[in-house]
Amino acid sequence: MSQVRWLFGGAVFLASFLLFLVEPMAAKQLLPVLGGSAAVWITCLVFFQTALLLAYLYAHWLARQLRWAMHLLLLAIASVSALAWAMRATVGGGSNNPVATIFISLTATIGLPFLMLGATSPLLQVWWARITEEGIPYRLYALSNLASLLALCLYPTVVEPHLTLHAQRIAWAVGFAAFALLVAAVTLQSKQATPAVAPGSMKNDAALPPAPLSHKVLWVLLPMGAAMQLSAVTSYLTANVAAIPLLWILPLTVYLITLILAFQFPHLLPRGITARFLIVMLASLGYMLSHVDVSLPMRISISFFLLEVLVSGLFCHSEAYALRPQRSSESTLFYLLFAAGGALGSFLIGIASPLVFTYNYDLPITFFVTALLALAVTWSAGWNQRLLWSVASIMLLVLVFWVHIAWQRDTTMAVRNFYGSLRVKQDHSFPGATVRTLTNGAIQHGTQIFGTEQLRHTPTTYYASDSGVGMALRLCCEGRPRNIGVIGLGVGTIAAYGHEGDRIRFYEINPAVVPIAQNVFTYIRDSKAQVHIVEGDARTSLAQETPQGFDVLVVDAFSGDAIPLHLLTQQAVELYRRHLAPGGILTFHISNQHVQLEPAIALLAASAQMQAMRVSSLSNDERGEFGATWVLLSDNANFFAQPELLTHAKTPALKPGLQLWTDDYSSLLPLLRW
Repeated sequence: MSQVRWLFGGAVFLASFLLFLVEPMAAKQLLPVLGGSAAVWITCLVFFQTALLLAYLYAHWLARQLRWAMHLLLLAIASVSALAWAMRATVGGGSNNPVATIFISLTATIGLPFLMLGATSPLLQVWWARITEEGIPYRLYALSNLASLLALCLYPTVVEPHLTLHAQRIAWAVGFAAFALLVAAVTLQSKQATPAVAPGSMKNDAALPPAPLSHKVLWVLLPMGAAMQLSAVTSYLTANVAAIPLLWILPLTVYLITLILAFQFPHLLPRGITARFLIVMLASLGYMLSHVDVSLPMRISISFFLLEVLVSGLFCHSEAYALRPQRSSESTLFYLLFAAGGALGSFLIGIASPLVFTYNYDLPITFFVTALLALAVTWSAGWNQRLLWSVASIMLLVLVFWVHIAWQRDTTMAVRNFYGSLRVKQDHSFPGATVRTLTNGAIQHGTQIFGTEQLRHTPTTYYASDSGVGMALRLCCEGRPRNIGVIGLGVGTIAAYGHEGDRIRFYEINPAVVPIAQNVFTYIRDSKAQVHIVEGDARTSLAQETPQGFDVLVVDAFSGDAIPLHLLTQQAVELYRRHLAPGGILTFHISNQHVQLEPAIALLAASAQMQAMRVSSLSNDERGEFGATWVLLSDNANFFAQPELLTHAKTPALKPGLQLWTDDYSSLLPLLRW
C-alpha cells in the first residue's frame, strides 16, 4: 500500500506542477500577438479556470463511468498534442478579436493536455478512496497546490531567465510524457484494485448525510469570491506595473498558498482572527481606492494587495473547506462546483466587467462581494458578526458609488475595452486655459492646453521640445520635409511637430484611442503634416508593409506602465531598421516608474551595431511638461555629433550579465526597480 500511496502522490504532484508551469508559458507566447496588453493574462486566467472546470466535470463523469480505456486513449492523444505544441507553437488570430484569439489558440495548443492534467487530482482522490475505503484524502488537494506553487515560483526565477520559450516548451512536453506514463500506471493499478461496487457509490456513504443545498451554493460562491480577488488584483498590478509573468504569478502564488493552508492546515487560524484581518484589509484598501488618481510606490502597492488576496482567499477557501461533503461519492461534485465558482469569478472580472462597465470598478465590486460572502457564512455566529459584516457590506457598496462619482469628476468621456480603461479629463489647472488629459488607469498618456493658439499647438507631457524625441525631430533632417513613424498614438502629440511637406504615420493597437485623438484633441487636426493612422499591432502592421523610409521612428506604446516586450526585442529592432531611411533615428520612450529599461535598449543597440544615447529632460509645470527619458539609436555619427546632443545626451548605462531580448527570450526581473 505504501508503494501505491507514493504512486498516487507522485502523479498528483507532477500533474499540478506541469499544469501551473504551462500557464505562464502559454500566456507569454500570446503577448506579441495581442500587443503586449496587460489584459492578456486576465483573459488567460478565465480560460484556465474554465478549462479546469471542464477537467473537473470530466473527472466527475469518469469517476462514475469507469471508462479506463478511454482515459488511456486521451492520455496518448494529449501527449502527441503536447509534443506538437512544443515543436511549433503557432498562434492564430490577432488584435481584432483578442478574447477569441486567446481562447482558440489555447484550446488548439494546450487544451487537451490541460484537461488531462486538471482532472488528475480529483479523479485520483476518488480512485484512492475506492481502493483503500478510507474516505477522500483531501490532503492530496493540498499536495497538488503545493506542486502548483513550486512551479509558479520556479518560472520567473529559474525557468524564464535561463531558458528560451522553445526550450521551455520542449522541457514541458517531456515532463508531460512522463506524467502520461505515470498516470497510465495509476489507471491500470486502480482498475485492478477497484472493489466491485456500483460506479458513483462508496461503502459507508449510506450512513452519512448528503450535503444540503445551501452548502452546494456556497461551494460555488466562496471560490467565486476568491477568484474575483485574484483576477481584480492581478488586473490592477499588470495594468499599472508591467504585463510580465512575474506580476501574473505573484497573486496566483498567494492564491495557491490560501488553498494549501485551507486544505492542509484548516485550523491554523480561527475564523474570528481571519475575519478581523479581512475587515481591516478591506477597509484599508477601500480607503486607498477612494483616491482614484493616486499611484503608490510599487513595493507598497504590491505588498498591500497581495496581503489582501492572502487574507480574503484564506477566508473564502477555509469556509468552503469547512462545508466539504461527508460522503466520498460527493467529492468530485464538491471539486466541480468549486471549479465552477473559480471560473465564474474570473469570468465576471476578466470578460463581463470590461463589457458592462465604462469605468474600472473591479476592485471595489470585488471587495463588496467578499463582504457579502463573509456576512453569509458568519450569519449563524450571532448578532455581533451579523452587525459587523452588514455595516462592512453597506460601506463597501458606498465605496462603489464613491469611486463612480470620483471617476466622473472632471471626466468628459470614458471608454473601456480589452486594452484598458481610458478617461478624458478636463480642468482649468493651467492659468487662463482649459486642459484636457487622456489617462489609462492612473497613468497620463497625453495632455493638450486649450488657451492661445500657440499653447494649443505646443507639445506637452513627455514630448517637449527639449525631450529626446523633440531633439530627434528638430535635428534629424536639416530643414527638409521629414517622414516620421510613431508606434503608439496617445493623443497625437507628436503631430504638433508636423511642418508643411512632412508625413507622420501613427500605429495604434487600441481602437478606442483613435477617435479620441482625432475628435477630442486637436493635435492631429491642426498639424500641417500629412497624418495617417494605421490600426492594429505595430509589429504586425510593419511586417506587412513595404519599407517606409522613416527619418525618425518613435517607439512609445506603453499602456499604463505596462511594457509590450515584443516591441523591444532583437527581431523588432531589425524590423524597425528595415523601415528606416539611411541614417534614420530610432527613439525609445523609457520613462517608467518600475522598470529600468535603459540597459536592455543599450544591448539592442549594440546588437544592431547602432550608437545609442540617453536624453533626459526635466518637468516644467508652467508648460505642462513631464520629466522624460528617451534613448536614441542611429548609425548616423553626424547626428550625435551635433552640439545640442553633445551637451544633453549621455551614453546609456549597461548592466553586467543582462541577456539580449529576443522573440524567444526576455526577462524583466533583473531590471525591476524595487
